[in-house]
Amino acid sequence: MVGTTYKRHLALMTSTALLTSILVAPTFAQTSADTDDGTEVVYVEEIVTIGTRRKGRSAADTPAPVDVIGVAEFRQSSSSDVQDLLRTSVPSFNINSQPISDAASIVRPANLRGLSPDNTLVLVNGKRRHRGSVISFLGGGISDGSQGVDISAIPSLALKRVEVLRDGASSQYGSDAIAGVINFVLKDNAEGGQVEVSYGSTYAGDGDNYRISGNVGLPLGDEGFINITAEYGDTDGTVRSVVRDDVLALIAAGNTDAADFQTINSYTDEAPQYWGQPDVEDDIKLFVNSAIQLSDSAELYAFGSYAERKVTGGFFYRNPTNRGGVYRGPLVDATGALDPDGGASVRVGDLDGIGVGETCPAGIPLNGLIPDADVLAAVVASANCFSFIETIPGGFVPRFGGNNRDFSIAGGVRGEMDLGNGLSYDLSLTHGSNRTDFFIRNTVNASLGPNTPRDFVPGGQEQIETSVNADFSYAVKSDFASDINIAFGGEYRKERFDLFAGDAASFALGPLADQGFSSSSNGFGGFPNSSSNSQDSYAVYADIETDVTDEFTVQGALRYEDYSAFGDTLDYKIAGLYTVTDSFRIRGTYSTGFHAPTSGQANITNVTTQNVAGVLIDQGTLPLSSAAGQLAADFIEAQGNGRPSLGTEEARNISLGFAFDLGAATWTVDFFDINVNGRVALGANVDFLEALNSVDGTTYGSVSDALAGLDAAGTIDRQNFIGLDDLAQFRFFSNSFSTSTQGIDVVGRYGFDFAGGQSNLILAANYTKTEVTDTGALNPISAGRVNALEDLLPNVKGSLTWSHAQGQFRTLMRANYYGGWDDTGNGVNGIGSEILIDVEVAYEVTENVELIAGVDNLFSNYSDENPGAGGLGQLYPEAGPFGFNGGSYYLRARARF
Repeated sequence: MVGTTYKRHLALMTSTALLTSILVAPTFAQTSADTDDGTEVVYVEEIVTIGTRRKGRSAADTPAPVDVIGVAEFRQSSSSDVQDLLRTSVPSFNINSQPISDAASIVRPANLRGLSPDNTLVLVNGKRRHRGSVISFLGGGISDGSQGVDISAIPSLALKRVEVLRDGASSQYGSDAIAGVINFVLKDNAEGGQVEVSYGSTYAGDGDNYRISGNVGLPLGDEGFINITAEYGDTDGTVRSVVRDDVLALIAAGNTDAADFQTINSYTDEAPQYWGQPDVEDDIKLFVNSAIQLSDSAELYAFGSYAERKVTGGFFYRNPTNRGGVYRGPLVDATGALDPDGGASVRVGDLDGIGVGETCPAGIPLNGLIPDADVLAAVVASANCFSFIETIPGGFVPRFGGNNRDFSIAGGVRGEMDLGNGLSYDLSLTHGSNRTDFFIRNTVNASLGPNTPRDFVPGGQEQIETSVNADFSYAVKSDFASDINIAFGGEYRKERFDLFAGDAASFALGPLADQGFSSSSNGFGGFPNSSSNSQDSYAVYADIETDVTDEFTVQGALRYEDYSAFGDTLDYKIAGLYTVTDSFRIRGTYSTGFHAPTSGQANITNVTTQNVAGVLIDQGTLPLSSAAGQLAADFIEAQGNGRPSLGTEEARNISLGFAFDLGAATWTVDFFDINVNGRVALGANVDFLEALNSVDGTTYGSVSDALAGLDAAGTIDRQNFIGLDDLAQFRFFSNSFSTSTQGIDVVGRYGFDFAGGQSNLILAANYTKTEVTDTGALNPISAGRVNALEDLLPNVKGSLTWSHAQGQFRTLMRANYYGGWDDTGNGVNGIGSEILIDVEVAYEVTENVELIAGVDNLFSNYSDENPGAGGLGQLYPEAGPFGFNGGSYYLRARARF
């Protein structure tokens, strides 16, 4: 047809989710040519805003690999959580369900290229996004101790596209840009909009979820816009567990109260174990993007967000015969008196104090798994004796969660100065905060005995960040094939981490603490004190890029940054792109990078319950600068290993890639090699009692005895150790281990006509392998964490997507491949690979109304079952790379206007 115009994406602009178009994208460049029949073919290249500061550069022209993910395909999934969508779209991006992971269930840690969540820089509209408030103490080994960005606060409907820079970029953007950079570009329509309603559930009948979302673009003056997105939703939890062996044993022995924990597919306080996704309630997200033209050469812009949600998960079952600090008592004889040669017992507390008034038995003897009836009856009859077997005879399962709130605002002015040299500028201010207020229900503070509450507020955490940026760029005439683009600027950044004290009962050292009953709310102890810690930094940078010849582009960057708490660092990058032919390009980079510890990592205090070799014990994370931290540092130094410290981690990144055409198919292949030294991490646990015994050479039998004895001797001030009486082990942040990560990213795209419609095939695959090169001599990580870092994630992950559009129908079929991996948490190696099939069908009822139905994991595949499932009720590995909900379906209605 003469005069017909159609747009086609350039071959090198492939990505895992880029299909036919980015529907609304004013940022593109185009060239055109006429075909023999007079048809004008317009080639469109999406202009990227990361990886280069040169104006008008497409991803095909950048020396480092940049994926541009169109939002239309990005959102073809049952989930609306941006993190889950990225897992499908970006093969090297990993996220899982995080059951029974303390605060990590509230803000889930994600990994790019197998590195820590805080080794990935997250931007929104090119501006640094503030971190989440949660530090992931239980991050599956890979994410332990990380404090990443809460990406879930971003509604997917607000996005125009997602840009993923798969290269180190600390010299361009600062701290954290080691694994790469993810830039979420917001919609900027000045008119139109859409409304969506969706509902979904799992094949198992749980996990019901619904979402209502809308987006509208409005004009702001003659040349400006304001674009608003809002979303509200709820997601029910799931349970994929079996009845625990110890629960079955209790029931068989005659403990009828334990029968409450036989219920499987019910997310209640009596579920046997919370292996599944948590409940997410009142999930509200709001994003606003705006800009208005001040003059022909200046624009004022602003964008911001607000989000909140309530997340509730669960903890491990507390067995009424052996849970330490609550039920488990000393060895006793048949009458309940202490006997080192006796049998197991259930602990009894003497409410008016040992040696005062009526004498209580030390414990209720256990006849198998059942308390001795006569001694139990005597305890129940006594007003002075107390055991939790009286009030909670079947044991209990705590429910833990938090109310999360996220807020951000950014604004600035950008344009071009009328100085005759094309100097452009962008002056901006960004402020954001993320706060989580924790709660824990259905638990106890055992040291308070019968007066314990069952529900607690352990306190909260908040991360607050402010950034001020001044960025400039201009082109200098040269004898090269292009002008020399010079960019320079500076940044001031301040961050603060606030810790909010919990209610008094959540950290109280009650009257029964000296009788072996644990203090604080069991499972997640309250923060005894509020605190606020901050640090700031300033940076200056310079960036240069030019086409030396028509075929050869070079880029260089240099950045100096100084942190008030950790000193300074100087990082650089050199990169090049060589166009061999129109259909074959070579690109490569070499850069250094860094990650600075956050104020939260340097100052956080947390005590949690973990499963160690089948036994639940209290472990803690304490600041290296605290009294206990310095005691541990003394202990380590005395062993001749030097003294642990906390500073920036350093990285080196090399990438080499090819982009080429094979017939109608386009391909990119990129190799990467990343070394990270002195990684900021939680080291191996320090045995608290052993460290205390080393202070003056005295051998104490328990932590509580050691603290009391050292305090009485004037060696320590026990007030500096409040809430640590039951602490068996603790760890702290320091520069610890080093890793080497190597891998390959492969992306291919092939578009073709089929059955009277248009089809696209997209292959995206990643191979990543991490090796721990140094476990850290001063504060070594555990062997278990080494195994997790090296083998917990599949080395190979990828997807093959076929999409087809024909008339009013649109279809998608996607095969997601997850390679084999090791379940290091359960010590089960050789978990097999899986292929998950996703299917979606859409029908355009009218020009503006579309109905959509889809299925994720069509054949309901699961990871290999846990051979020891009965131990903790864990049917499938908790670290499964694609979760363990099985198949799910969704229905969605979309109306555009």
